[in-house]
Amino acid sequence: MRAMPDWVADAVFYQIFPDRFARSGRVHVPGPLEAWDAPPTQHGYKGGDLFGVVERLDHLEALGVNALYLTPIFQSASNHRYHTHDYFTVDPMLGGDAAFDALIEAAHDRGMKIVLDAVLNHASRGFFPFHDVLENGEASPYFDWFHVERLPLRPYGPGEPGYACWRGIPALPKLNTENAEVNAFLISVLRHWAERGIDGWRFDTPEEIVTPGFWEAVRDAVKAVDEELYLVGEIWTDAAPWLGPRFDGTMSYWLGGHTLVYASGGAFRFEITKHEYPLVREPVDAVAFGDHVEAVMTRYTPAQQQANLSLYGSHDTARALTMLAGDREAMKLATMLLFTLPGAPCVYAGDEIGMEGLDDPGCRAGFVWDEARWDRDLLETFRALIRLRREHVATRRGRFRRLTRSGDVFAFVMEHEDETLLVATNATGEAASAALGLDGARSFGDGELVAGTLTLPARTGAVFSIAR
Repeated sequence: MRAMPDWVADAVFYQIFPDRFARSGRVHVPGPLEAWDAPPTQHGYKGGDLFGVVERLDHLEALGVNALYLTPIFQSASNHRYHTHDYFTVDPMLGGDAAFDALIEAAHDRGMKIVLDAVLNHASRGFFPFHDVLENGEASPYFDWFHVERLPLRPYGPGEPGYACWRGIPALPKLNTENAEVNAFLISVLRHWAERGIDGWRFDTPEEIVTPGFWEAVRDAVKAVDEELYLVGEIWTDAAPWLGPRFDGTMSYWLGGHTLVYASGGAFRFEITKHEYPLVREPVDAVAFGDHVEAVMTRYTPAQQQANLSLYGSHDTARALTMLAGDREAMKLATMLLFTLPGAPCVYAGDEIGMEGLDDPGCRAGFVWDEARWDRDLLETFRALIRLRREHVATRRGRFRRLTRSGDVFAFVMEHEDETLLVATNATGEAASAALGLDGARSFGDGELVAGTLTLPARTGAVFSIAR
C-alpha cells in the first residue's frame, strides 16, 4: 500500500467556486456581470477572482481551515470553467497567472494548502486542438485526440455533433485517452501546475476514463514531482478499487448523503435533490446510519479513511441547509459528524454562514459578505468543531469503532494511542439514552455521561474525552 500524503489527515478543507466567492476590483472585466446578490443563472458571470480569495483569507483563517479546494481556474467559456480552453493559463477573468501566484504565496504563508480541479475526460469547443479538427477535419494532426464519429462536425448543431462528448453535451468533446499523445499532454498539464506550487489535484469524473493504466500513469507522474501531492477522485459511490494505485482518497458523497438524511430526523427534502444524491432515498434512523457508516469504513483501510475528502454538499448538490429544510439543529448535528467521523472534512463556501440554494445553479450563488446576514450561531458551531478537531488528535488520526446497534443513539469512539473520544448523536425529537459503560468529560455539545450511561436531549450530539 502506497503512503498517503501525511498532511491530509490534519487538513480542514474549504471548497471555493472562484467566480462566486469574492471580487477584488483588481481584474479587468470585458463586459457586464450579473449582480452579485442576484439569483445565479446557468451562464452568467459574477466576477469573483483569485485576488478576491487572497483578500478574504482572514475569514478562512478565523474559521480554522488550512486547505483550499478550488473548482477549475483555467481559461474557459463558462463560469464554472469545466469547459477548458487552455490548460496552461489561469483564466484572465480570475486574474490570470499573477493572481494564481499571489494566492499560492499568500496561502502558503498562512500554512494553507491549495488543491486544484483537473478535468481530463473532456475539454471544450474552444480547446485549440478541437478547433484545429473543426478547421482541417481528417488532415488535422489532432484528429485522433477526439472520438470523431462522422464529418462534418456540428458542434453547435443542428443534429448530432458527430463526436463523443460528456453526457451528450456538445460543448464538452471527450478526449481520446487511448492516444498516447493525449495522455502525454494531460500529464504535462498536471506536472506543470504541481511544479508551480499546488498541493494536490481533485479529478473530475474519473470513472469516465477507462483506458487501462491511465490513472496509474497519472499518479506516478504527479508523485514524481512531489510524493506529498494529494490526489482525490470525484467518485460518488464505493471508491475502494480506485484507491492506492490511482488516488489517495475519494470525495465521500457515499457517506455524506446518509449523514444529512440521518441528521434531518426524517425531514430531509428528497424531492429537491438529484436522484444520484443522496444514494439513499428513504429516512435513515440511528441503527441504519450506523450500519451504513460501518459498511463504508470496512471498505477502506484506516489510512484511506483519513485521506478521503469528507463532505455533505458541494457545487454539484443543493445546499446542505436547504436539503435539511432550513433546520439549523440538523445542520449542526450533520456538521458535528462531518468533523468527527474519519476523513478530511471539506466545507463548501457559505455553508458556515447559513447560505441556502437548490441544485445548480441555485447552489452557486455569490458568497454573502454582508455579515449582518450571517447565521452567527451556525458560524460559531463550525469554528468550535474545527477547534475540537485541531485540539484532539483522535478526530484526525484515530480509528473508528461503533458502540451502539439499537435504540435512538448513534455512538462511536475514535481511538488513538494518545486519547479516546466518544461521539454520540440523537436525531430524534425526544431525549434518548444508551448504556455505554464509559465515563469521561464532555468536550463539545449537550448531553450527560453518568455512571456509564449517556443521555442526549432531542436532536443534539456530544463529544466526550474518555477516561483511561
